Amino acid sequence: MSTGSTSLRLKIFLLILALVIAGGTLYYTQNLVTKLQNKERVIVQLYAKGIEYLANTLTQDADITFLFDNIIKPIDFPLILTDANNKITFGREDIRNIKYDTTLTKEELRSFLDEKVKEMDKIHQPIIVTYADTLVLTRIHYGDSSLINQLKFYPYLQIIIAALFIILGYIGFSNIKSTEQRSIWVGMAKETAHQFGTPISSLMGWLEMLKLNYSDPDKVLDIADEIDSDVEKLNKITYRFSKIGAKPEIKKKIVYEEIAAIVEYFERRLPQSGKNVELSISGNREVYAELNSELFDWVIENLVKNALDAIDHSKKGRISINVYESRSHVEIEVSDNGKGVDLKRRKDVFRPGYSTKRRGWGLGLSLSKRIIESYHGGKIFVKSSIPGEGTTFKILLNKPS
Repeated sequence: MSTGSTSLRLKIFLLILALVIAGGTLYYTQNLVTKLQNKERVIVQLYAKGIEYLANTLTQDADITFLFDNIIKPIDFPLILTDANNKITFGREDIRNIKYDTTLTKEELRSFLDEKVKEMDKIHQPIIVTYADTLVLTRIHYGDSSLINQLKFYPYLQIIIAALFIILGYIGFSNIKSTEQRSIWVGMAKETAHQFGTPISSLMGWLEMLKLNYSDPDKVLDIADEIDSDVEKLNKITYRFSKIGAKPEIKKKIVYEEIAAIVEYFERRLPQSGKNVELSISGNREVYAELNSELFDWVIENLVKNALDAIDHSKKGRISINVYESRSHVEIEVSDNGKGVDLKRRKDVFRPGYSTKRRGWGLGLSLSKRIIESYHGGKIFVKSSIPGEGTTFKILLNKPS
């Protein structure tokens, strides 16, 4: 499946998930609103029953304290009482929780309240209070409380905020992705220059020596052999870049011999680096591992080059490679006495584009991690590092079965 197809499927899934969440939020909120509306209607019905009780009671000294204290006072939603003909009587408790301009005349107020009655009747059917189940005494018109009105709009507000968050998040992640892609391209360019730098510098040096020793056949042959090594190195680099993304061929190899060839290549070219560095290899000479020579060599070269970059010109440099085996792994340690890596930055050194130097460490270690972990099924990590004292990288490779 292509990356584009996977990305499209992911976007569709996220869109469906967003719609489900939005629908669920709306359903839950509307269900809650309905329950609250039913509860308020029960209160109004109880209020109506209280009025009916008072109207149907023949005694004049009926106690209405319970009605006022427990039913009328707790009402927090708009309520208007009218007579049988829907006319407002302006009694003490006929209008509740409705704000209006106190400077209005009675006729203006009546017109205003008539409109409110029509609005409330669109939301809820008025409750009719009767006398002896036949004569209509009053009609109770009521609307929704402020809490219900807020809940009605809450899911839409929530969806708008979520949509804005998703849009901003999408824009942010797109910018991050674009930045990472730019970093990868820049890192790839730097890594290409880094890879070609050593053999090209060597070739230039050998050409100068060739000019100086053209009359000495033995010397010319030695220089030709070195030039041949560098040309072969350039071919390997070309092969490596051509195999990025392809499945490499894995073979059983002696790890020490693979690394020793790289050490020998660098040893002959260290004088040209302008640094006083000792490069050494030690450990088990006969341990085997399943690996791809071209890609594995790339990893070791990256570690050696990064170690060289980390060592200052003014100090005696040391780069040591140790190969040994444990119960289930072939273990390789590459140590140097360079600048070291801060504890907080140890994981960042494998991130594409991360670099503390003008060259190297932009993409080399990221590629090394991919080669070891994705292609060889092993692990690579910073075993230890002390700023100013040096760094040790460790590679774990699986033993052949």
